Amino acid sequence: IRRPPRSTQGVSSAASDVYKRQMYINKMETRVQNFIGFSVCLIMMGYALYAEYVLLLAPCPLCVLQRIAVSTAGLFFLIAFIHNSQSISKIIYTSLIGFSSLAGSSIAAWHIYLQNLPIDKVPSCGPGFDYLIGNFPLGEALLIIFSGSGECATVDWSFLNLSMPAWVLIGCLGIFIFNFMIYKSSAN
Repeated sequence: IRRPPRSTQGVSSAASDVYKRQMYINKMETRVQNFIGFSVCLIMMGYALYAEYVLLLAPCPLCVLQRIAVSTAGLFFLIAFIHNSQSISKIIYTSLIGFSSLAGSSIAAWHIYLQNLPIDKVPSCGPGFDYLIGNFPLGEALLIIFSGSGECATVDWSFLNLSMPAWVLIGCLGIFIFNFMIYKSSAN
């Protein structure tokens, strides 16, 4: 008995449908993951503002730079979520988010270093962030900020024996890793 040849058209269209469905799911997952990244940055900034306005902890210049880095990463996550990009723009968003989160991590690490200096090595208190940015060229203002000031060396808040810059370091490194994982999962 001879069997009629199988129709390959039905099989290939079914495989094509499965592939399209899988691509849609991956695209949706990437979109959801970008929204999660944005939400994490939003929560970090929300707590920073809570600490400033409710707990009355004035941010030092390094704290302000960490906030800028986290906000920038959050903004790029939001843009990536809205744009839901493919190909080259996905690489650009991943790079920008990675750069922002690593900048935040680096600033937080420097802040932790300043907080752990011996008392006699702590720099004297300097002007605030707004004054520095408003009255000095940007390069000079950043040099003054990164040289540190006495207010950056004080630990006003801690949770589980870690200061706020330590938590920002953990958060920014987590954002960096999560961003890389989004890129790797969407590249497959």
